Amino acid sequence: MSIETLGDAKAQAKALRVALGENGTVISHAQALELVARQNGAKDWNVLHARLAAVEPETFGLGQEVRGSYLGQAFTGRIIALARPAGQFRLTIQFDTPVDTVRFEGFSNLRRRVSGTVGPDGRSVRKTSDGVPQLIVEIPQRPG
Repeated sequence: MSIETLGDAKAQAKALRVALGENGTVISHAQALELVARQNGAKDWNVLHARLAAVEPETFGLGQEVRGSYLGQAFTGRIIALARPAGQFRLTIQFDTPVDTVRFEGFSNLRRRVSGTVGPDGRSVRKTSDGVPQLIVEIPQRPG
């Protein structure tokens, strides 16, 4: 397995931990991370983490202006909270103007902010009943 991202490394550590556990060898997640680091030529997890973090582009940033769609409704807004769990992005977006999250006439539900988790492609795993990602955040163009 080729490790290219922190998400890949963490997934490999989890798989290693599960596989060893199935064979009767119980190790902690931290021990699994250390083993993955050594398997990939790093002295320890901190060295591998630093190496991977240096090459992983920052797709989203705190305070960044973004656009996209939430429950099928277009929006523009600003990222006001950001976390990076396992190769994904947990975003809280403050909309520039409230977004109506209801598609039915005669009823509205205006949202001023939303939190969701998107992958590196800016699309949430969670989908609406018609199969469209609940949250789509356009990936900003990088200068260069």
